[in-house]
Amino acid sequence: MEIGIIGVGNILMQDEGVGPKVTEILKKNYIFEPAIEIIDGGTLGLDLLPYIEKYKKIIIIDVVEFGKEPGFIKILRGEEIPPYLKTKLSVHHVGVQDLLEVARLMGVMPEELVLVGIQPQSIDLGLDLTPTVADKLNLLIEQILVILKSWGIKCVLQYHQR
Repeated sequence: MEIGIIGVGNILMQDEGVGPKVTEILKKNYIFEPAIEIIDGGTLGLDLLPYIEKYKKIIIIDVVEFGKEPGFIKILRGEEIPPYLKTKLSVHHVGVQDLLEVARLMGVMPEELVLVGIQPQSIDLGLDLTPTVADKLNLLIEQILVILKSWGIKCVLQYHQR
């Protein structure tokens, strides 16, 4: 596998958990050809370095402080990413920023790194995403699928029998 998707965030802090929730939806609802690895990175930070080293292309899904309205989605590529991580929303952002800096220093950055970010409404304690961010999940996933297709990955929606 040359492509990895890493959803980062704390599922105990409302919108902060969007990354892991999106990875769960992708694993459950889609088949990717050729296969890709989908990782719930949670709040692992530097422990994700082996994944950064492993893949040629990586998509990171996370909440980002864009200074925009809640639910705003933006795709950042390569060198566009670090400035947005300077504004930390929570403790795990230190880990993501450090992770990318260490990977850069070690010379193990992937050929392509894309951050699909969404502006949170709230990162207070709570297991559920805010309605504003939850309403944007399909659009967020569509953006990820477009990136994957541009990388030659076929994305097939699975139908689940009830």
